[in-house]
Amino acid sequence: MANELCLDILGTSFTIMADEDEAYLQKVLTQYKTAVENTQNISGINDPLNVAVLTGFLLCDEINKITRQSDEESEEVEKRTLKLIASIEHALKISGGNG
Repeated sequence: MANELCLDILGTSFTIMADEDEAYLQKVLTQYKTAVENTQNISGINDPLNVAVLTGFLLCDEINKITRQSDEESEEVEKRTLKLIASIEHALKISGGNG
């Protein structure tokens, strides 16, 4: 079921429809408003369009950094797992186990 979310931010108001629950939509809106406020505070920019564009850019940057970090962590886990498997296989061969 689609839910409506009324946005009133940076001098612009409109309503969107989304297939997410209301609590989730409110959480996302709160996060965006916080990001906008942070952008305004660190940049000193007051023009709504410029703030919105810069906020979008900074959020994309954050997403990419998190994704890259997650990918690097996944690669490290894979390397450690393969080392562990190799160690287990080696130990089984030494002990005369089947493998």
